Amino acid sequence: MLKHRRSQPNRVRWAVALLLPVIAALSVVVGCSGPGREVTWLSDSTLEYYRDRELYLAAPAEEPASVSQESWQHGPRTVTAPTEDTIRDLPLAETLRLALENNSVVRTRGGFLSPGNTILSSPDRVASIWDPAIQETGVMFGGRGVTASLAAFDPEFTTTMLWGRNETPQNNSFFGGGVSSGQALVAESGAFSSMIRKQMGYGASFSVGHDWNYLGSNVPSAYQLFNSTYTGNVNLRYRQPLLAGSGTEFTQIAGPVANQFRGLSGVSQGVLIARINNDLTLTQFELSAINLVKDAEDLYWDLYLAYRKWDTAVMARNSAQKSWRDTKLILEAGGRPGTTPADEAQARDRYFQTRAQAQAALSTLYRSETALRRLLGMPVNDGTVLRPSDEPVNARFVPDWKSSLVEALAQRVELRRQKWSIRSLELQLKAASSLTRPRLDLVSGYQVNALGDDLFAGSNSGEFAGGYGALSQGDHTGWNLGVELTLPLGMRSAHAQVRNLELRVVKARAVLATQEMEISHELADAFQQLAAHDTASRSNFNRQEASRQRVKLFEAEVKAGTKTLDQLLRAQASLADAEVAYFTSLVAYNQALTNLHYRSGTLLAVNNVQLAESEWTPGAYRDALRRAWQRTYGLHAGSLLEDSPSPITGPGPESVLPEAEAKTPDDGTAEALEPLFDPDAAAVGFGDRDDQDDGFKMPRPVGFSEPQGLPRPQ
Repeated sequence: MLKHRRSQPNRVRWAVALLLPVIAALSVVVGCSGPGREVTWLSDSTLEYYRDRELYLAAPAEEPASVSQESWQHGPRTVTAPTEDTIRDLPLAETLRLALENNSVVRTRGGFLSPGNTILSSPDRVASIWDPAIQETGVMFGGRGVTASLAAFDPEFTTTMLWGRNETPQNNSFFGGGVSSGQALVAESGAFSSMIRKQMGYGASFSVGHDWNYLGSNVPSAYQLFNSTYTGNVNLRYRQPLLAGSGTEFTQIAGPVANQFRGLSGVSQGVLIARINNDLTLTQFELSAINLVKDAEDLYWDLYLAYRKWDTAVMARNSAQKSWRDTKLILEAGGRPGTTPADEAQARDRYFQTRAQAQAALSTLYRSETALRRLLGMPVNDGTVLRPSDEPVNARFVPDWKSSLVEALAQRVELRRQKWSIRSLELQLKAASSLTRPRLDLVSGYQVNALGDDLFAGSNSGEFAGGYGALSQGDHTGWNLGVELTLPLGMRSAHAQVRNLELRVVKARAVLATQEMEISHELADAFQQLAAHDTASRSNFNRQEASRQRVKLFEAEVKAGTKTLDQLLRAQASLADAEVAYFTSLVAYNQALTNLHYRSGTLLAVNNVQLAESEWTPGAYRDALRRAWQRTYGLHAGSLLEDSPSPITGPGPESVLPEAEAKTPDDGTAEALEPLFDPDAAAVGFGDRDDQDDGFKMPRPVGFSEPQGLPRPQ
């Protein structure tokens, strides 16, 4: 021992002698590479990989989604670009079908051209047909789907296998287990462990495990039975919550109590809450579909009105053109009593005014057609022009207030969504109340132990010749049984959670009552709008007829010289205004009908629109049928166990409103002056004007006929 200690300084000196050159070389390298020093490289190369900034704008390597060829092949229609396109008559039913088919990502009317357009500014918040499936397959806290919630009850298998060897020099043979001093105690080890654990639906957990540990050493056999041994066991473990987190209801609402993360997961990770979250997502998708149908129908009638306004503007322009031509010809022929150059200037002014109005109406028509195309998921221009083929309803509709209100309270998706939220909060409150009790768990276990010289006995004999042989005998067992108590003194967090959920339930119920009141006011406004637009359309119809008769009479009197041209031009302007007012009120009446169905919650039903899940693969149907037969032939749990959870859903909303009927008011309420929407009256259908040769065809942006010899507008 003394000799060994004296040799230690020599070893230190040798280590220092070897480290000095290395330290010197490192100092030279570090010094040469410091700031301001020149560094000579072994080869000449061009500088690369140099960046003088950390942040810069870049584009992703993936190619963006390509736009279909139809979207860029034809440009948008404008009043300065004449085109001859094919007219595509579009019924309202086909409009709604196209809107529903082509909007996998749901567009909205109000978001277009807005800085807050969610399609561009917040794409993750845009409604789509994939939203219910995304919620169904969610795995994160706050957005878990049913599949992820059920995964907590999947059996979990864990296994490990470890090998090791350790050589330890021994200073004392007594503590070394008989190994001589100065020799190494050699230990070879191996560990195998496997376990399968199952979380039960009523809160308990059960596991089955199997372990083997191998240990071999060079300890003399006098100190141990075998130099190498296998020790192992088969064990069963069972844990059952008795107070907090116990029971099937809690587990279905909050998930297994063993998986709870205090302050993070709350009590909303169970299967029932996940199912309600799916229903909430479905209601949101249904709302998106309802808004899409309403927007499509409103834009359809807006396009109809744009066609009518353009038609009226063209007729007003043609009438002003004719008056200008006649006045100019009269002056060129020598004049007529009562006709002056001022009349010709007034007629010319009226013509260019109506021409500008016709061009503005044409531009509005183009924009309305493009807006409808956008909502239908169609390209900007595909070589066809959309034109509504359905006529608006002009029959008086008198809905019943009580039945409509009952229908709205039963059918509105917003109320159904709020009721789902209340149901979710009530279930969470039940689960949170369970956590106000102490955590008391029944803990138990049982195991069979074994020892063997080898894992399998082979040709050896004896009680411990083979580990599995000893294990199969079951002579050496062990068990444990007891309880485990966890009690946060004061239970502040648990009671705060209960109070929070109580307040949220109270608020949700108050919101539901407010929503019902709000819906009643919305429905009342829809009733008022419907009545107002109905009376306005009837009055404007009679005004249109009177204006048309006034123009005819003034034309005859102007020819006879008893009226001035100014009065005729005013009559023509009044006729154009009356026609626009009539069609505006008629379209507003139809949009009010749509709004009434929208506020009543029956818009999808009246348009024969139903929401349904798409088809699954054939294998999924076979698997569902197989599982259904398994449950059919399963043994009933009886009255001792709950074999099904308490229902949280009921039958879907059913219509309580009778079939809509078009009602005509009594004779006492109808105005005596009105020929109510005479089907033979003029200006009811497209193309019924004698002075417009192309009826209601798509207008040509430029090339209107003008009087011979008259200057074109600059």
